Amino acid sequence: MAIFSVYVVNKAGGLIYQLDSYAPRAEAEKTFSYPLDLLLKLHDERVLVAFGQRDGIRGIKFVVLADPRQAGIDSLLRKIYEIYSDFALKNPFYSLEMPIRCELFDQNLKLALEVAEKAGTFGPGS
Repeated sequence: MAIFSVYVVNKAGGLIYQLDSYAPRAEAEKTFSYPLDLLLKLHDERVLVAFGQRDGIRGIKFVVLADPRQAGIDSLLRKIYEIYSDFALKNPFYSLEMPIRCELFDQNLKLALEVAEKAGTFGPGS
């Protein structure tokens, strides 16, 4: 399972935070000679887009792009809201509607994504 990206969008629709957490597997460089023998295959890979908005913060949207098989996306959105409340809103140098540049927010969000990918869900005490 994978969580690809997390976005935070403000009331005006501006992107105030972006985290791309999915690193594709590194592949060895391949060289080709001309003419190329191409074989095109159709893959049915979809991405789940989950939107979250909490009642405490009007207009702020949390967007998570994840594998459709990833469990616990609703719990993850609640955890992201909690991290945003604790580390961005309580930061005296952060202004609402402005880009989030807080190291503690970054660290805790990355940790939450790692936990979500490994466990699939968040318990009530996490």
